[in-house]
Amino acid sequence: MSTPSRPVFSLLPPSRRAALVRRARLLAAASVAYNVAEAVVAITSGRVADSTALVGFGLDSTVEVMSGLVILWQFGHPVPEEREHLARRLIAVSFFALAAYVTVESVRAVVAREQPDTSVVGIALAALSLAVMPLLSQWQRRTGRELGSGAVVADGTQTLLCTYLSGVLLVGLLANALLGWWWLDPVAALVIAAVAVREGRSNWRGDACC
Repeated sequence: MSTPSRPVFSLLPPSRRAALVRRARLLAAASVAYNVAEAVVAITSGRVADSTALVGFGLDSTVEVMSGLVILWQFGHPVPEEREHLARRLIAVSFFALAAYVTVESVRAVVAREQPDTSVVGIALAALSLAVMPLLSQWQRRTGRELGSGAVVADGTQTLLCTYLSGVLLVGLLANALLGWWWLDPVAALVIAAVAVREGRSNWRGDACC
């Protein structure tokens, strides 16, 4: 078992450290706010269209909310590095939860051969998230690497996985609407679940982030 890496927060000049901590909190707050709205829209429109993919996407957004709240909790402490190890463990759990849900729902959708109705709202939401999430993830991971915080990097990776899920959702909804390829979304989602498991294991072990 690898030894958890020691955060390098203390090696930064105080002014730069303070700026990065503020940025990490602002990015986490922005992620929480966006994902709360995304969850509400996705779950509501998913139920209207009877779309497992859309409902699953909305529940994934709640996992993103959990990850952002962990970062806000960690950096609400005067010495956030003291919470780094626990924060990474909590985010690891969110990765595992995401992987478990996506796997179960994907297998169920394939077995049941579920063919949801076309959802214009879902397609628009997936396209918006595909545009927003990569930028947010890039800033989160850049901030985490400079700060030496694996937890912030992991939160950014969660956001990146949300980007992939947005792409999968968009392709799946369009393929179902235009070609009737209902099976494409759950199959691709299983690949993302495997990536989530890998990231969860890495954060649980405390592998170096930088």
